[in-house]
Amino acid sequence: MTLTVSARGTGVWCCELELSGSGGPAAVVPPRDEPAMRVLVRLHGEPLGYLTRPAGTPVDGLVEGAWRTFGPKALEHLAAEGAPPAVGERPGPATASCPNRVAEDAHVSVVVCTRDRAEQLGACLDRLARVAYPRLEFVIVDNAPSDDSTKRLVTALAERDERFRYVCEPRPGLSPARNKGLEVARGTYVAYTDDDVSVDPGWVHGLVRGFATRADVACVTGLVCTASIGNEAEAYFDARNSGWSGRIAAKLFDLRTDGGPLYPYSAGIFGTGANVAFHRDRTVALGGFDEALGAGSPTRGGEDLDAFVRVLRAGHAIAYQPAAVVWHHHRADHDSLLRQMYGYGTGLTAYLTKLALTRDTRRDLLRRIPSGLVRLARIRTDTHRRLDGVAAPRAALRREFAGYLAGPFLYLRARRAGGTP
Repeated sequence: MTLTVSARGTGVWCCELELSGSGGPAAVVPPRDEPAMRVLVRLHGEPLGYLTRPAGTPVDGLVEGAWRTFGPKALEHLAAEGAPPAVGERPGPATASCPNRVAEDAHVSVVVCTRDRAEQLGACLDRLARVAYPRLEFVIVDNAPSDDSTKRLVTALAERDERFRYVCEPRPGLSPARNKGLEVARGTYVAYTDDDVSVDPGWVHGLVRGFATRADVACVTGLVCTASIGNEAEAYFDARNSGWSGRIAAKLFDLRTDGGPLYPYSAGIFGTGANVAFHRDRTVALGGFDEALGAGSPTRGGEDLDAFVRVLRAGHAIAYQPAAVVWHHHRADHDSLLRQMYGYGTGLTAYLTKLALTRDTRRDLLRRIPSGLVRLARIRTDTHRRLDGVAAPRAALRREFAGYLAGPFLYLRARRAGGTP
């Protein structure tokens, strides 16, 4: 599904509508006089798809549009639940047989890695505290902190909510922090999200649903919705990463999957590290996250891409389950966007460099290079098409391609400094 940003106005209000019940649109970020609204329509928590409508569209109009656009999916959900079809109306609450219900017997650890962003972290933790899953702990990994602000925040919260736990990882870098979380986690499954993400109350239930898909699932990813589109930087990031928020159908990946000419090495096909969970014991057996990759290292990224491929090559499966919903707050200014796009570039080619240097993957990767170059050449065209006339921020694509060129050299530097698997 293509998600576009209208050039007519000053942004798009990103919100959701639960089709059952009687409520109206809800959002992480309140409306700010945007001329349009992008509505994630859900039924008993399960995403059905997006509607784009003028701001202020009445709830009845949204419900009518949801049935007109997603009627077959809604009826399929209700039939699986054994509930009345209620075509054109608002269904009742979920029943015990709802396909989005899961067994709640698995223990889950949620890990949030953060560094010197206590003010932003507070909003993330507030949303985590609303997660309804019963067997749950939250591990907040304070990565190479320069002060005790994060420790004080988490300690105060832990006094009110015993599910929260503070851990410090003195070595800088996202991968060391993620590995620390993996080490101390008590859960069967370890879920990761970022401090610039707002999770849905049913997020963990969605992740657990993904693990129940098949016995060999060792990793689950979910839907990463855009929280706000209020300026050109946010619009560009949304368009550039539409795969995060545009995939509504569940999917299972293994080495037998027909994923196209770049599979399984193509970036973004499985999901993102902002919304991911791993089977703890299987991930420990794989060696955790490569500390030569990831934010805070010279390579600035790629650790999630590397982990996904290693999960598959170990004979496990990855489940994409859109019922595991989070809302991502994109880079809201020009300079932050450019830094992020450069890091995407360096992380991608650093991860590919690792594959090229690994005997088991070298030949398979190299034969896919022509297809990869074709895909890179389409990035600009595809992104501008999704922007639908909104001007792309200056130098965004150029910075990303500069990162592509630097990534291999940065990976070699980081590897000399001592990465893991």
